[in-house]
Amino acid sequence: MSESCWDLPSWELHGKAAVVTGAGQGIGKWIATGLAAAGADVCVADINADTAEETSSEIEKMGHKSTFMKMDAGDIDSVNQLMESAVDSFGRLDIVVNNAGVNVHKPAVEVSGEDFDFVVRVNSRGVYFCCQAAARIMIPSGKGKIINTASAAGFLVRAGVPNSVYAMTKAGIVMLTKAFAEEWAGYNINVNAVAPGYMATPLVADRLKDPKAYQSIIESTPLKRVGQAKDLIGAFVFLASDASDFITGQTICVDGGRTIL
Repeated sequence: MSESCWDLPSWELHGKAAVVTGAGQGIGKWIATGLAAAGADVCVADINADTAEETSSEIEKMGHKSTFMKMDAGDIDSVNQLMESAVDSFGRLDIVVNNAGVNVHKPAVEVSGEDFDFVVRVNSRGVYFCCQAAARIMIPSGKGKIINTASAAGFLVRAGVPNSVYAMTKAGIVMLTKAFAEEWAGYNINVNAVAPGYMATPLVADRLKDPKAYQSIIESTPLKRVGQAKDLIGAFVFLASDASDFITGQTICVDGGRTIL
């Protein structure tokens, strides 16, 4: 075995600056604190300033720099201000995680134009222009990592759960990730996505407490459990680190095997 085979890449993020949207709670909070645990300084963005501040305070207690900002992912000016604020605070921007997302659970025949626009505005428009704003900063730097949060719902339908608009937007993220990856590869910007399955977050707490719903989830998950923070964080840290420098345009499903069925 040649000596170069032992030249292991680093999974650490020391000296790097990250932005995470939708990081006030749930999966976004897991991601933000996970990146900080790996060494990154993190700008926490959320539509709710109070929860963003709470996450930011937790990161600072971990010994890392952190700022927070109230940000509307569907507003382009707000998105641009966020990226500029991160650069002003940290002097650089290495990692952007586009995690902010919303949903409306209604049967398709009951979805209104307002419902449709609400979900698409954040999940599609928001991700698109967050990626654009990040790339505009990363292109002159000649390097960057953009990670989008997709979903198992972008690959499969959950029987009995009306999810049409959300599923459409999350499937779109998978292809958008590929398109941006190709377009920005020449600038050494890696664009990838992570598609979580059922995770034990506050957003699904009610379903997990319902014995019938919980049993349905477990039966459709080969690993027979719901994901925890430690199950999900690793994928984001990996894609944010130098260890993933030769990976772009990919979506990693972190779902206990749901999408293989």
